Amino acid sequence: MADVSDVDAITRELYGLRPDEFTAGRDAYVARARAAGESVAAKQIKALRKPTLAVWAANLLARSEADQTRRLLELGQALREAHRTLAGEELRELSHQRHEVIAAMAGQARRLADEAGQPITEGAQHDVEQILHAVLADPDTAQTWAAGVLAKPPPAAVGFENLEPAPGTAAPRTKKRPPTAPVATGAPAPGPVQADTREEKRARARVDRTSQEYQEAEEELALAEKELTRSRARLEPLDQQIATLQEQLQTAREQHSHYATEADTALRRQQRADKKARTARTAAEEAQKALDELHRGKRRR
Repeated sequence: MADVSDVDAITRELYGLRPDEFTAGRDAYVARARAAGESVAAKQIKALRKPTLAVWAANLLARSEADQTRRLLELGQALREAHRTLAGEELRELSHQRHEVIAAMAGQARRLADEAGQPITEGAQHDVEQILHAVLADPDTAQTWAAGVLAKPPPAAVGFENLEPAPGTAAPRTKKRPPTAPVATGAPAPGPVQADTREEKRARARVDRTSQEYQEAEEELALAEKELTRSRARLEPLDQQIATLQEQLQTAREQHSHYATEADTALRRQQRADKKARTARTAAEEAQKALDELHRGKRRR
């Protein structure tokens, strides 16, 4: 166990426990800290909140899969950089990679949870995906998650809309020029400088168009993810209800088996008792007959 004054070490230890073990472990450290006179540490430890299953599974993934964790952090950095520089083609490629990586990692988190003896539902697996999306968008969340000490689900990430483009990457707004006089017949064609200006405008227009397409795609994706979240939220209570009913059915089956065994035992006891009762009744009848015969013999004498 960690030293009661080392709150960081205690935090790492507690968030490595399963959720059903967290509260007991935290309270034990609080009691130890208070007994040692570490009132500040006790207060800080007491404030640690129990993680949800999804948060715990995300932490478990970060602790167990160092290579995948590093890969996701690098992907997040690349996505943020591509957004700042308005690199449209790179953004599309990284966004596609982002969804593939997150889906695979969320599936791995669910498998790790099963192996740890704390299975999670499909809805919780989706929540893990949302956590990983937030990890990609926010460096602070990424560092907390990578340390395996995420305490609560981070705010849902909607694309990378909070990142400002790097200076010089956005197309500058140009002022409208007043109309020029018509070019006289026989005037020389526009020179190289004018051609370069037109090419620059076309390049900037492509950047604007690509960035706009990316932003619209991100917004469409965000709406789809929100709808999926709402659908999963409606589905999860039904999953829990099914799990509860299955547990109740299993309990009922076990009770039925127990009572059936008791009934069989009681039936055998009843049959034995009935046999003894019949034997005793026969013996009593025979004894009564013998007694009656004896009385009749006395009377004859």
